Amino acid sequence: METDFDAFVAARSAALFRGALVLTGNRDAAEDLVQETLERACRKWRAISAKDAPDAYVRRIMVNLANDRWRRFRRTVPDSGDRVAPGDEYGQVDSRDQLVRALQQLPMRMRTVVVLRYFHDLSDTEIAVDLDISPSTVRSQLARGIERLRSQFAALSGPSPRQPQGGIR
Repeated sequence: METDFDAFVAARSAALFRGALVLTGNRDAAEDLVQETLERACRKWRAISAKDAPDAYVRRIMVNLANDRWRRFRRTVPDSGDRVAPGDEYGQVDSRDQLVRALQQLPMRMRTVVVLRYFHDLSDTEIAVDLDISPSTVRSQLARGIERLRSQFAALSGPSPRQPQGGIR
């Protein structure tokens, strides 16, 4: 049993960390979230490993913990309003940081759906099962989340600069 858990941690901890980093927006918080997730999974590993999809179960633990932290954070810390000023080239250099901040502005379920789709490569059905919602809710939350992200990154949602933008050559 212990070796099964060790093998699971070795195989999945990097993916869990990537998802936690996007969910939390902070490296230290992501490490703490993964640690707490794996701690809870270890305590219940016998039951988890007997399930059809232990990976999905552990992901669900992580998402629930992240949502709990988010709720506590939102209750205790008011929105500071710190946003990157439009046209601030230095503030736009780190697009990953911008993306994480933009994801943090999404409602919990919407953010979770986007993270599970694009950072864990899960299908609508897999996300629906993980979150106990319908696949159509997954699709609508995903579409709304992507639209909100695109509105925050107008330059990223436009046509690629390498492609011609109209006219005939």
